[in-house]
Amino acid sequence: MKNFDFLALKEVQDFIETNLNETISKLALQKNPFPELDWKEILNQIEAKSKAKDKLPTWFNAENIIFPSKISVEQTSSEKTALYKSKLISGGKIIDLTGGFGVDAFYFSKQFSKVIHCEHNSELSEIVKHNFSQLKVENIQCVSGESEEILKSSNELFDWIYIDPSRRNDSKGKVFMLRDCEPNVPDLLDFYFNYSSKILIKTAPLLDLTAGLKELRNVFAIHIVALENEVKELLWEIHQGFEGNPTIKTVNLTKNKEEKFEFELGKSSVEINFGEPEKFLYEPNAAIMKSGGFDEVAIQFNLNKLHPHSHLYTSDEKIDFCGRVFEITNVIPYQKNEMKLHLENKKANITTRNFPESVDNIRKKWKIKEGGNLYTFFTTEQKNNKIVLLCTKIK
Repeated sequence: MKNFDFLALKEVQDFIETNLNETISKLALQKNPFPELDWKEILNQIEAKSKAKDKLPTWFNAENIIFPSKISVEQTSSEKTALYKSKLISGGKIIDLTGGFGVDAFYFSKQFSKVIHCEHNSELSEIVKHNFSQLKVENIQCVSGESEEILKSSNELFDWIYIDPSRRNDSKGKVFMLRDCEPNVPDLLDFYFNYSSKILIKTAPLLDLTAGLKELRNVFAIHIVALENEVKELLWEIHQGFEGNPTIKTVNLTKNKEEKFEFELGKSSVEINFGEPEKFLYEPNAAIMKSGGFDEVAIQFNLNKLHPHSHLYTSDEKIDFCGRVFEITNVIPYQKNEMKLHLENKKANITTRNFPESVDNIRKKWKIKEGGNLYTFFTTEQKNNKIVLLCTKIK
């Protein structure tokens, strides 16, 4: 095992801090100012720490923190999603079977009396243990080894098991399946239930909800977590013995608030209304789009939908909505003379929904420059006519 103690030396930490904005390729050509120390490791600290500035501000701003490779920093949960995740569950004891850099475990420690952080990479486990000490966290136990063996030897029952499976290298190019990941959660569920009746699984947003539900069972809820309108992770809440329809819970974490929306999957819903574009247009946020709850949006917000497959909504009076809101200034048919009059050689933001042409093709065809205050939606209305909505953005 490597000794990383030299990275915590004051002169090394000062050098790292001073050079955070320097390019690594430029620094690599310089003479090592610490010839007796590992220059590559020092350079890695600079690169990894610079990656952590916005994503992991607690670690970035703390003293004597040691970072793993920049790839590990890129792959770890952000603090914002880890904080949200930690508030979903609580209890006495939780075991994190895929601990990684320890961001999730750090936030779980605020909701649980005891956290066990498992990490098969012994070097990473030592780094995380060191960092928790620097962050003055005292209720996390770091254990290095294979998660199944750690569970077997623990002789404990846990309130929750947390797992963040990673795709195996040989699964590249395949459709995302949980069985292609380590650990193989679908095959290990019964084993995990020996140690806890509640399991929280984090997966990448790439995983299709329907595919995940086919592989898993006892899914109580699926949380779709977006950060600034980009879906970052799916959280699968498993309750042993649960047999009902799972609840889909979406959240979009923004600077100012949390946009939340939820519905019960598979529940028969009332008939939704379709209508012509009215005064205001609504586009659901990325988390809702991932959920597939398009009819539920119309029902819960009491909005008319433009078309069964357009996933755009409209109303005459403005409402508070989980997504972007626009005021419609004009509706034109997608015809040559109308396009020449209103959009050709103009500047506009373009979105397509249920439309046969791509954004790039539309821009090229009508010489529309990118940007400006005009927002356009190329879509299909309820009678299957192609239309363009000219809008100003409200939210």
